[in-house]
Amino acid sequence: MPTTAKAAHALGDVTASDSTLRRFLHGLPGVDAVGLEARAASLGTRSIKTTAKAYAIDLAISMVDLTTLEGADTPGKVRALGAKAVHPDPTDRTTPTTAAVCVYPDMVATAKEAVAGSGVKVASVATAFPAGRAALDVKLADVRDAVSAGADEVDMVIDRGAFLAGNYMKVYDEIVAVKGTCGTSARLKVIFETGELSTYDNIRRASWLGMLAGADFIKTSTGKVAVNATPANTLLMLEAVRDFRAQTGVQVGVKPAGGIRTSKDAIKFLVLVNETAGADWLDNHWFRFGASSLLNDLLMQRQKLATGRYSGPDYVTVD
Repeated sequence: MPTTAKAAHALGDVTASDSTLRRFLHGLPGVDAVGLEARAASLGTRSIKTTAKAYAIDLAISMVDLTTLEGADTPGKVRALGAKAVHPDPTDRTTPTTAAVCVYPDMVATAKEAVAGSGVKVASVATAFPAGRAALDVKLADVRDAVSAGADEVDMVIDRGAFLAGNYMKVYDEIVAVKGTCGTSARLKVIFETGELSTYDNIRRASWLGMLAGADFIKTSTGKVAVNATPANTLLMLEAVRDFRAQTGVQVGVKPAGGIRTSKDAIKFLVLVNETAGADWLDNHWFRFGASSLLNDLLMQRQKLATGRYSGPDYVTVD
């Protein structure tokens, strides 16, 4: 599997200084917003039926990072979430497990215990999620807490203020520091909060910045702002990971998060993946959905395909 070291070697001169990094990021092709949104909308009209739909639903279930990130989270809620991740539909053990459960650092140990032996990963948000407004030593302490508790994955937020001010090297250095703190124990997802980046050009720059710094995944959003994952911003990030691999040989994952609630929506995103990045990304090692309510709709649609009847929300657990 390619490593981030190869990316550093292939594009090492790009991050040699603030000026070279700025020159590279601002030298990326500008985004045709109309064209991007039209292509995303066009791909969203693809019709997926019968066996292909059943396959897509199971694939989407296997890509869900089942998430609870609330101040009122309790150990009991996290244990229940872990049980659901392992057996999403207790009445049908052929249902795939989800990819991961995603929690705050103080709930990582509880989540690890809940999914032990299942293959379900535990992801932890960190770096003063969701605002990211903290000193670097505090952010790294947050990451260390998560990793020492057993997190398999860390979802960090970038300093959007620094990015929007054009202080790209500060953002780069923070990602590098977090990646170093993760070590070999945890994969790193870098959250851009695309709804706060204002322009598609900024999303493209953030995508390349995150990958240059060693992100294992690039992620749209925290789910805590008004605009989260959209087909257009996810398409743009898929183009970025495709082009990055073409230049460096390094594959990076993509995680849209927030606002994806229905099976129909999820399948549209899978079409985007297949048509933009390619089949190599149609695997939960390289593509995830950050979601809480999506799983229930996937389960209801799966039950309908299997039985011919729509069971309704009373037949799935409430998260």
